[in-house]
Amino acid sequence: MFGRIQKVDNRVLERIGNIQKPALNKIMITFSRAGNLGIVWWVICAIFLLRPDWSATGVCMIVALTVSHIMGEVVIKHLVKRVRPCHRLADDEQLINRPRFYSFPSGHTTASFAAVGVALLKCTALSFVPILLLAVSIGFSRIYLRVHYLTDVLAGALLGFICGILTVIIAGAVIPV
Repeated sequence: MFGRIQKVDNRVLERIGNIQKPALNKIMITFSRAGNLGIVWWVICAIFLLRPDWSATGVCMIVALTVSHIMGEVVIKHLVKRVRPCHRLADDEQLINRPRFYSFPSGHTTASFAAVGVALLKCTALSFVPILLLAVSIGFSRIYLRVHYLTDVLAGALLGFICGILTVIIAGAVIPV
């Protein structure tokens, strides 16, 4: 089964490699950098915290980001220890610096979808849709830049989304609004 999954992952990377263009490379690098250390999500948390009517959303997002980071980066990555696809590429094929740590799940995507999970339950469509589009773009950029496989990104999205949803549900049960 894992052999089939790896074949699909490799095929996706190969096809995405075929669509790479200089202008698109710059866009994908920008999306990926926005997700570095969850920077864009921490900025969004700060914006939510600045508005009293959105502060509960900001707190939920902070908790979801923290829990998803611990689960993905501290626990799962070190259990699975999957080698990144970029470590199998030549230096001239790399568009960004090779990350040092393991591949599964994608931390950028986990953080992004933790924010999506919170936004789905706490935000209006006007706020939710841009958050979702940004999260999808960050996740796709990680595959495009060949630092993650498709399954790394899908697992990160699922993990983050679950953490975001559960954070809002537990927060609502503990501190009814």
